[in-house]
Amino acid sequence: MQIGALADHVGVSTKTIRYYESIGLLAEPERTPAGYRVYDEAALERLRFVRDAQSTGLSLTEIASVLELKDAGSSSCQHTRALLDRHLGELDQQIERLVQARRQLVELSQRARALDPQACTDPNRCQVIGIDVAGSGT
Repeated sequence: MQIGALADHVGVSTKTIRYYESIGLLAEPERTPAGYRVYDEAALERLRFVRDAQSTGLSLTEIASVLELKDAGSSSCQHTRALLDRHLGELDQQIERLVQARRQLVELSQRARALDPQACTDPNRCQVIGIDVAGSGT
């Protein structure tokens, strides 16, 4: 199949496919006498894997490392699991930061409801975001 059909099958752009070729995620395809790229089923499956791996949060560099193992005939499961576990840990940390940020915003919102707008006389600060917000001491 040609590049446009491959792109349509996988749901990526032809520019993305060319980029993946340039960084080695996809092998350079055969070409017709007219110079058109011709892709086989293996290219289709590899491109689907790249797309699916990206949806898990893996970077293109990480995906390349998995594919290098596969291309060498090695098992990639342990390596992939380590990558996913690292991303899971990072995601857990991000969730904790978001939970803390939400707590702070709830406190500020409650503070805003309790303050008298007429008492806001500082021309440089809003009294809602005042002294010692979230323990910052500012």
